[in-house]
Parts: sequence; structure tokens; C-alpha cells
Amino acid sequence: MAKKRPQTKAKRPQITDGEIPVVGAREPCPCGSGRRYKACHGRAAAQAATELVHRPFDGLPGECDWVALRELVPAATAELTLKDGLPEGVPSVTLATVLPMAWPALRRDDGSVLLGLQNDTASGDISRDLADTLQRALTTEPGTPVQGRRAPADGPRLQDLIDLDSAFEPVVHSGFEFWVPDAENATPEVAASLERANAAAIPTVRLTGVDAAYWCETPDKNHLRWVMPHPEEQLLDALARLHAAGTSSLGEGTRLVGSFRAHGLTVPVWDLPSSVGAEDIEKPAAEFAERLAAALATDAPLTPDERRARGGLTNRQVTLS
Repeated sequence: MAKKRPQTKAKRPQITDGEIPVVGAREPCPCGSGRRYKACHGRAAAQAATELVHRPFDGLPGECDWVALRELVPAATAELTLKDGLPEGVPSVTLATVLPMAWPALRRDDGSVLLGLQNDTASGDISRDLADTLQRALTTEPGTPVQGRRAPADGPRLQDLIDLDSAFEPVVHSGFEFWVPDAENATPEVAASLERANAAAIPTVRLTGVDAAYWCETPDKNHLRWVMPHPEEQLLDALARLHAAGTSSLGEGTRLVGSFRAHGLTVPVWDLPSSVGAEDIEKPAAEFAERLAAALATDAPLTPDERRARGGLTNRQVTLS
């Protein structure tokens, strides 16, 4: 019998972990192992994708406003300043609460970029997902929307792309006409989406005297929703002190009714009479901010009345994210 030749295996090209692209879970892993992606390098990516980042906007300028625009405000925009400047052919980058047809991002015909904030994301880190969408929007063809995808687990976050020393100044709109430069000549699909969005938008105004406080109008009563940066336990203690002292309201007919939890921050909510508009609440909100600052500076143990007030406030918390 002929002597068998020893079999040799061709060497596969070596790919470092940082070069392995994200592919479908059932596709062969690009590293060349022969295993499916989900059983190879996709395992670490999937684990990273499921790890929830409780404060995804921490470190960004205007963190409280990012949370408000993500969860509370129907129609708003904010210009973004990138750390490395704008690429050639991209005149501006604008954050928007939502885009037509729920696109994650859109590169307009003039090359400018709109980045949607209120879209569903594929991982537990909204910041990483948004950064991935933004990077792709900067290089996509003008006049093209950017579709969602699972961001690479080791990709950059918004904190890596945005100038952290820049201002973050949201502009609240009454409708979504900012979607298109010329709403009258929009495509039928965009026009229909614009009409539906405008019909559902709740009138909202950002207060000017305090940070990240938003007045909104509803059929039965108005509300003030105020995103605050303070640690939750410390803030609840301070609110309880004011509530027990009868100084937690914003004037006659107003009432602190509870709070939201959103992306690691607490959002106290007040009911306001329908007759109280955004301008009416500016001065009371500024005065409340002074009372809250004094309460936050107090470290004495809570009294029995304050503990009861705190329990009531805790029971009226609603988690949004």
C-alpha cells in the first residue's frame, strides 16, 4: 500500500479581536474558527450587549436634558459639537427626539445629519448604540436614512465622539416640521408620518430659569417634570423634608405628586392647574430650587413626619427605563 502523506492544514489568516466585524448570530465567525458567530466571538459581544448601563448619558454636557429629550419631550432638537470637528461635507449634526418613520438617523440632501434619540436600541448601552448610528450617518450617502443595527461591543460611546466642553442647548418645537426643510414638498410617506406625529405631540416648554425642567399641557391638567442630577436617596430625603414642611409645592393649586426614574436620574413631577402656563411657573420653580438646595445641604436624620413623607414619595415613583 502506498504510504499516506501526512495531512497539513492551511493556515487561516489571523484576525485580531479588534478587527472582527459584527455578523449575524448564525453566520460563520469572521475569525475563521469554523464556529458560528454566536458560539465564538459573538458570545462576548452578546454579553456586553445585555449589560445595562444605568446612566448612559453620564459625563455628557446637559445629562439631565438628554434624559428629558429621551423620555419626556415629544419634539426637540439640539446641535451637537463633535470632538474631532465635522467631517468634510457634513455642515452640522443635530440631535432630534424622533425622526420620520422612526429612522435612527438621517443624512439630508445637503449632507447634514439628524440623529434620533427615542428609538429602540439593541444593547443595554444607549450611548454606544447612538454613537454607532452617528458614525455611520456621517459617512452614508446624502439623502439616505440610517437603519438600526447591533453596535460592536467595543465601539465608541457618545462620550468619545462629542466635545464634552461644548454647550447642550435643546430647542423645543411645537411640531416636527424640523424633519424636512420644505414640508410642503415632502414625500407622501414623510408627510403622513409628520401629520401623525404632530397630532400626538403634547405641548411642551422648557423653563429658562432652572435647568432641565419641562412644563407640559394635557387636557385635564398641566404638569412640570424636572430632571435632577442629585443622587436619588439624597434627593428623596430633601424632597421629603420639604413635603413634610408643606413647602414642596410650586404655588396655590400645585402639588408634588411623585417622580419618574429614568436612566439613573430622578424626575420629580408636579400637577399644575390648567390655568398655570410655563411663564407662570418660572418664578415658583426658581424659588423651589433655592429651598431644595438648602434641604440637600441638611444631613440631620429624618423626623417621623419626614420619613412618612419619604415613604409616600417612594411609593409614587414610576420607572421609565
